[in-house]
Amino acid sequence: MARYTGPVCRLCRREGTKLFLKGERCMTGKCALDRRSTAPGQHGAANKKMREYGVQFREKQKTKRYYGLLEKQFHNCFVEAERREGMTGENLLKILECRLDNVVYRMGMAESRKEARQLVLHAHFLLNGKKVNIPSISIKVGDVITVAPTSKDSAKFKELAEGLDSKISPKWLEVNKENLSAKVIALPEREDIDFPFTEQLIVELYSK
Repeated sequence: MARYTGPVCRLCRREGTKLFLKGERCMTGKCALDRRSTAPGQHGAANKKMREYGVQFREKQKTKRYYGLLEKQFHNCFVEAERREGMTGENLLKILECRLDNVVYRMGMAESRKEARQLVLHAHFLLNGKKVNIPSISIKVGDVITVAPTSKDSAKFKELAEGLDSKISPKWLEVNKENLSAKVIALPEREDIDFPFTEQLIVELYSK
């Protein structure tokens, strides 16, 4: 599976905002963006004025990198968003939020979406009682995501379970901290996504 393997802190510096790609580290003084806020590269510190296309492109890149997708995957999500009824931009964000790897991250079972994707790929989770290893699966209302019984006793999940009390789950997920599971009680709405996206810029970019 194709994936980005470069330094992720470089992506945050490029977009000029924290994308929380390293989990808890992003909240500490070790965050690369806090120590060096300029964009990477020889001319990163230059004050450049972006044109309309540049603003739209950067918003697309920011959203794509926040959810950890490559260009083809992101574009496929946009095509699906266009096909659905309603506003394309909001549909896009809802599709991204409903990916299984994002749900695993939202339920507190991974420090980052990258880690959530890896855990799903290694079949550490059950979806409605069945093992699954496809991070891009779209969840539905009523779906139940559970840590696989063979994984619950691992040191990794014991550590994650201890930190669940300090994490706030989204209102569309009903998290059972004892069973290390979560039930999807509703699909996420636009107001449930608290990261400052301007999805209309992405729609304008793909509409050119």
